[in-house]
Amino acid sequence: MADVTYRLVICGLVQGVFYRGSMVSQANALGLRGWVRNRLDGSVEAMVQGEATEVNRMIEWARRGPSNAVVTSVDIFPREGDFVGFQQREST
Repeated sequence: MADVTYRLVICGLVQGVFYRGSMVSQANALGLRGWVRNRLDGSVEAMVQGEATEVNRMIEWARRGPSNAVVTSVDIFPREGDFVGFQQREST
């Protein structure tokens, strides 16, 4: 099965609640590649790549986030790219 890549923009109370660190752990558990970072507007942005089933599991996780997060929306955009590992990036 071919890999899929999506850009996610997660809104709500998603900064200061260990969202990025939790997403890195979840992505590694699912064998995904890509990155996650905070944005200056208070949202979290992620690029997620891997087998479609596992990426869909990550999207479902992103809609909930870690226990202290309050996710109000997740916008999903198909993308292309080639990533190695899953990294937490600096805020933009």
